[in-house]
Amino acid sequence: MKKIAIFAGDGIGPEIVAAARQVLDAVDQAAHLGLHCTEGLVGGAALDASDDPLPVASLQLAMAADAVILGAVGGPRWDAYPPAKRPEQGLLRLRKGLDLYANLRPAQIFPQLLDASPLRPELVRDVDILVVRELTGDIYFGQPRGLEVVDGKRRGFNTMVYDEDEIRRIAHVAFRAAQGRRKQLCSVDKANVLETTRLWREVVTEVARDYPDVQLSHMYVDNAAMQLIRAPAQFDVLLTGNMFGDILSDEASQLTGSIGMLPSASLGEGRAMYEPIHGSAPDIAGQDKANPLATILSVAMMLRHSFHAESWAQRVEAAVQRVLDQGLRTADIAAPGASVIGTKAMGAAVVNALSLKDQ
Repeated sequence: MKKIAIFAGDGIGPEIVAAARQVLDAVDQAAHLGLHCTEGLVGGAALDASDDPLPVASLQLAMAADAVILGAVGGPRWDAYPPAKRPEQGLLRLRKGLDLYANLRPAQIFPQLLDASPLRPELVRDVDILVVRELTGDIYFGQPRGLEVVDGKRRGFNTMVYDEDEIRRIAHVAFRAAQGRRKQLCSVDKANVLETTRLWREVVTEVARDYPDVQLSHMYVDNAAMQLIRAPAQFDVLLTGNMFGDILSDEASQLTGSIGMLPSASLGEGRAMYEPIHGSAPDIAGQDKANPLATILSVAMMLRHSFHAESWAQRVEAAVQRVLDQGLRTADIAAPGASVIGTKAMGAAVVNALSLKDQ
């Protein structure tokens, strides 16, 4: 039996997870994978129930699972909570508690949605990028941090810190990923200014010696942000730290036309969590408007990375392609004036497409 912990979370989370669960159940029924799903609370939903964005029971559920599926966390109704109790802290603590240090965020253009990209079609036509982001270190977790008053003035401070072992292990993940793709890896840093990222560059260069078949390049983060807009197809695998990766992966997502199309996998040693990269979209929550395809594609990543069911991962991805070929669109990926379908209908359409034989 393979155990999956499901945290639907807040906002549109329950809707998109329900649609993805339909697809997962269809795969399990057809492939006899022996999946057992258990639901738990995280984020604002957990705050409402227990005054903690990550209750002990939820962390224990995730620790005991072979994989975790997460919807989304957060929303304005919890904005007044103190920083330590914000819904997002539940997500950060979950990543840290599971030691999910490697975040994989693919940004691949769907040919059916070429016109949805804000960039000219000729710039994005061949975009197929994998952002590998270190997830448990950097300025988000570094100590000391805090707010204080000095000479009557408020001051905030955070610490950007990495040790070489943290850098080395994420670099190995990125190089192995590049070996399975186009064998090009660009490491992003700010080594001309920040000592932390100077060490990052040194360690990544050392790890590169173990992967002579992969072409390594380095790029400052400000130039990388510019190049993602100027010539995004030049990139294969982008490796970077937690803060830079947070920014660049969201930028890369917009190349594809909608953040609602992009999945992610957060991997550790024997544990993993899968989630769409978008937020909780409280403005459309409960209205059957959310795009569930990123969550469904996250299920495909789970089948690939956690359960080694590559053929079924490919079948889910092919089903998404079929649905797009059929012209089915949620509002975020629809052309102006085009007809749209809701979250439930899109999930059902993928299930239906999954049952079709390859053409």
